[in-house]
Amino acid sequence: MASEINSKNVVVLGTGGTIAGTAATAADHTGYTAAQLGVQQLLGAVPGLQDALQGHTLVCEQVAQLDSKDMDHATWQALAVRCAHWLAQPDVRGIVITHGTDTLEETTWFLQTVLAPAKPVVLTCAMRPATALVPDGPQNLLDALTVVRDPLARGVLAVCAGSIHGAREVRKVHPYRLDAFSSGEAGPLGWVEQGQVRWAGRRAPGESAHPNATRALAGAVANWPWVAVLHSHAGADARQVQSLVSAGVKGIVLAGTGNGTVHKALLAALLEAQAKGVTVRLITRCAQGQIVGQPAALQAAPAGLNPYKARISLMLDLLD
Repeated sequence: MASEINSKNVVVLGTGGTIAGTAATAADHTGYTAAQLGVQQLLGAVPGLQDALQGHTLVCEQVAQLDSKDMDHATWQALAVRCAHWLAQPDVRGIVITHGTDTLEETTWFLQTVLAPAKPVVLTCAMRPATALVPDGPQNLLDALTVVRDPLARGVLAVCAGSIHGAREVRKVHPYRLDAFSSGEAGPLGWVEQGQVRWAGRRAPGESAHPNATRALAGAVANWPWVAVLHSHAGADARQVQSLVSAGVKGIVLAGTGNGTVHKALLAALLEAQAKGVTVRLITRCAQGQIVGQPAALQAAPAGLNPYKARISLMLDLLD
């Protein structure tokens, strides 16, 4: 792929994941090793790529090479910095990021929160390794390149199995099937059909960059505050909260049952943690919907976030 800048540049950033994974046999869809192929190799495996680009030029960069289950804050920061660099170039139309599926929803929300880009940043992935008999990565990558070039695309998006999801809503809902992502009750923002984007009747709401975004990108990752995620459940034990507080946790996101209800033993420990300066946010552990009304004892997390995205938002809130 050409690397010179022109008026129709699309940047492709590689981070590894299943889309770059390989297995010993084509029949093995689970025993593969993730993050084995570079982003140039992935693009080279996309049939009809040049025709689909319609004159756009690709600029490729390997930012990381890891299994997304092992995603870390340092990689997030490096990825966001590279995105910011390319988005600032007037000749860049947008960015496509190849990523693993396990933490794609978290990376999507982090990038949206710290960048709030007007240009499109499209994350894509695969549920089968590149060596599968019928890999899904090439089509997902082709779809992502279609979306990033669409004039209505903006902000951070996720594209998988022909569906386009917004950063706030997207979540992985299945461990194996190719169509592994959902936007829950909100539904997808659109679909890619035969090389064309069909948008739904809504757009993702504009998300402003977090006030501490600059600190997150410029400061040492070691200074990012420790925020943990806990779940309320039958037989919940207060000792998990007490242990976290003793170890120096700065924030806790609690996924409560139902409409944000919390086991009484856990609630008592969380209130004690709050009194000691730990910030607590409450969210429902239900797969759909959000807390209705304001809980009396604990502050609700921002609407529409799952526990892991709420962790990101709280971590940025506490960054100083």
